[in-house]
This record gives sequence, structure tokens and C-alpha cells, in this order.
Amino acid sequence: MVRRGRDFDEDDVRIRANPRGSRPRTKTRPTQEDAADAMVLAVDRGRYTCLIRSGEREGAEVTAMKARELGRKGVVVGDFVSLVGDLRGGPDALARVVRVQPRQHVLRRTADDTDPVERVIVANADQLVIVTALADPEPRPRMIDRCLVAALEAKLATVLCLTKADLADPGPLLAAYQPIGVTVVVTEREGDLTALRKELSGKTSILVGHSGVGKSTLVNALIPGSDRAIGVVNDVTGRGRHTSTSAVALRLPETDELEGGWVIDTPGVRSFGLAHVSPEAVVAAFPDLAAVTAECPRGCTHMADAPDCMLDETPVDPARLDSLRRLLTALTAGDRD
Repeated sequence: MVRRGRDFDEDDVRIRANPRGSRPRTKTRPTQEDAADAMVLAVDRGRYTCLIRSGEREGAEVTAMKARELGRKGVVVGDFVSLVGDLRGGPDALARVVRVQPRQHVLRRTADDTDPVERVIVANADQLVIVTALADPEPRPRMIDRCLVAALEAKLATVLCLTKADLADPGPLLAAYQPIGVTVVVTEREGDLTALRKELSGKTSILVGHSGVGKSTLVNALIPGSDRAIGVVNDVTGRGRHTSTSAVALRLPETDELEGGWVIDTPGVRSFGLAHVSPEAVVAAFPDLAAVTAECPRGCTHMADAPDCMLDETPVDPARLDSLRRLLTALTAGDRD
């Protein structure tokens, strides 16, 4: 209704504010050119402990969270990232991870051999150190084989570290793995770790193994002050109790003879799923048997029921053959060691 006897001007016009904001949305994001380079050392419930690798704060450790623009992109220990925000460090400072640099190597595993979801454990490592106790708990060669397969798929060098040599003879495992080119280091409780230190020098190494095999004990000996929790082996089940709950990267001290490096201690594993690995890659991880399979008929599955498989016609280590076929069966039928 128009009021009589009054002229209207712009002051009489009421404009409703835009409930979605007055500025048009844009997909343009800041370039973050001043972001600091950093390495992820630990991950804990959405918080990332990072070591700054460039700029004025180089060498400082800060806590960061993942920026929203990264979406569902995962960040794991070993990732090289870019940080912005509060880089002072300390309990009240929180930076943001705005970029994850391309990964050179990625160690993956799945929950089991049929799980389609891959889990990235560590990024940008140089080698996988498979820690196996010679006793207490008993060694599981098929677990070693699984780790060797995963390392080959990730293009990582491998070292087999046999612990507790004071309790059992390392001879059988040495005879099984040294001939196929696996570097083997033998340690004992409170023994000399010089040979292991040489293998770790100047590299980023992932320690993987069952609970109770001595990973945390090794880390505490290699890196004084790391204070990794140490568990015991259950007398009934023969299995260790989880003491490390998440992966963490720790810097190796330098000496006059050896470079430093990084050791990434991981939680003890009960299984190592390989659903992401092809059967051909599994066979390639058994170089002593792969040479024999080269003479098999085209399309040979190398299983026990495969006709004319050369693995049945040529003398091979029965234990190695059994391990290979168990892995191939697990990938096709969902059986787990």
C-alpha cells in the first residue's frame, strides 16, 4: 500500500542481507608460497608432529593439523609436507599441513588378503628392516616372506634382523635367506649392534615385526633417550603384547664412523595382508623359485594342482615352496597364514 502525501527515496528501501554471504564464492586458493618444508615424525588422532626442514625455524618440531583443502588425502609418517600458520612450536602452537609432496616409496598392507582397502604405513623410506626373534616368540618364516613381498612391491631394500641369538641358533634362517640375497644381521640381548648400525647408517629404515620380537628394545639401544615402551611375551600364547601404538620416526645419532639416519618404529603386527600385490609380484619375491617358474607352461598358476608346473619337477626347498603356494592360495581364496 502506497502512503499518500510522501515522496520515497533510497533510504526507504530495505535490502535483506544474503544469508549465504555477500561475497561471491571462488575456487581460487592461496598458493602458500611461503610454506615451510617439513617431515612428518608421528601421527596421533589428527595431529601431526613435524620436523621443519627449511627456513628460519629449520630443525624445530611443531604440531600441525591437516588443512581442509586436502580433503580425505591421508598424511602418514615419513611424508614430506608444507606447513603454514604458527611455526613457533610449543603446547599452544598449531600449524597447518597445506601440501603433501609426491611420495618416492610407499609401504602398504591390507587387513587381510581379500580386503580391497590398502593402508599406507610409511612413506619415503629407503629400506624395510624385518625384525624376527629366534625364540620367545618363535620365528615365523611365512611372515618374513610376506614382508619381503611387500618390500619388493614398494621398491624398498630389505634387511632381516634376527634378535635373541643368545636363546636359539640363527643357522636355519641364515641358510634360508642369505642365499637369495637378503641382508641378514644377527643380534642378541645387550650385544654389540655395530653390524646393524652400519646397515641403518644414512638411511630411513622401517622396523616391522611381531609384538615381542624386540623392536622397541633395539630402538632404545640405537637411540639413547627414545624411551620406547618394552613388553613381554605371553607364556600361554607365545605372542607379544602391543607396546608401540603408532609409527614414529626417530633420528639416529651420528658418530665419527657412521652417518645418522632415521628409524621408523611401527606397532607389532599379527598379520600382513597382501591384497594389493599381484601373484606375479609374489613369485618375483622368491627369486630362487622364480628362476624355476620361468620354464613353466604359459598361464601356469604354480599351485599344487597346476599341470606340468616346473616347481614339482625341479628339486627346490620344500619349506620355500610351501610358503609361496600358501601366499598364492591366500590371494585367491582368502586364506591367511
